[in-house]
Amino acid sequence: MRVKTIVMVSLYFVPFAVILSGLGAVSPWLFYALWITMGIGIVGIGASVMHDSNHGSYSENDRVNNALGALLNLIGGYDQNWKIQHNILHHTYTNLDGLDEDIEGTVLIRMSPHRPLWGIHKYQHIYSWGLYSLMNLMWVFVKDYKLIFRYHKNDLLRKQKLTLRKAVIHVTLIKSTYLIATLGLPLLVSGMEVYQVLLGFLFMHMVAGLSLACIFQPAHVMETSGFEQPSDENKMENSWAVHQLLNTTNFAPKSTVTSWFIGGLNYQIEHHLFPQICHVHYPKLSKIVKKAAEERGLPYNVQPTVLKALLLHGSMLRTLGSQARFAKAYPELVA
Repeated sequence: MRVKTIVMVSLYFVPFAVILSGLGAVSPWLFYALWITMGIGIVGIGASVMHDSNHGSYSENDRVNNALGALLNLIGGYDQNWKIQHNILHHTYTNLDGLDEDIEGTVLIRMSPHRPLWGIHKYQHIYSWGLYSLMNLMWVFVKDYKLIFRYHKNDLLRKQKLTLRKAVIHVTLIKSTYLIATLGLPLLVSGMEVYQVLLGFLFMHMVAGLSLACIFQPAHVMETSGFEQPSDENKMENSWAVHQLLNTTNFAPKSTVTSWFIGGLNYQIEHHLFPQICHVHYPKLSKIVKKAAEERGLPYNVQPTVLKALLLHGSMLRTLGSQARFAKAYPELVA
């Protein structure tokens, strides 16, 4: 984990140092390549270092976990929001409409059969990939502010020992520092034109946004997902663990490179069942989980490659965007 951490952090900060040194001004292509590499670094830090740290599974030392988890603040996010959105909501209420913000999407992307269906959704399997690439920019400029007000209203900030005022100050300071450092400094010292710096910043976040979406969306928005909702009595048909199996998919289990770079998040089933176990143990753990699921007649959803998982995710987006396909796949949800 130490070597991986050094590699992932370096993928972000070394290209940034080159940009600030002015060496990136030798060629626009080199300049943009440095920003794109930083985008890959965002993915590496987020998936392989920050993710485990904010789950408390990177180290037995809470100070180490908190320090590495706070790396998110250096790449445009806000760690306290992430802990609420991911640890509390997503892992507890996976694929539950109105509770799991990972399937909230936007008006343009329908990620749950319980969301309103609009005419434009028939094309979402085509245009969603472009919108995914803007996901990171939304987090940087808009979503973190929206979330702190939502979490204050739902009394979730208190779980992180935060008041609304404190959270607003935190987010404002973190975002301001991030933008001054990541945009302001290159504008001043990189030796490149303003539009080139802005394009580089855009490319970085587009690469990060699309890559992160390609990691997380095929894990839950798939045709094998159940999307069960609570009954009128607010009860679930299945236990929490069974619900995770029904709504989660692994992919590329034999790809050591994929698993290494994305922090074991191709083993989403194991991660959801055991979020406080470091991802380096997921490959061995997966054999135990798969055997236990099969012995109990429970599904263990897995796709052989990243490409196959992405194709099936695209197919699911198409199903969710078409009334005819939707009715065929989910007849029980169509009046």
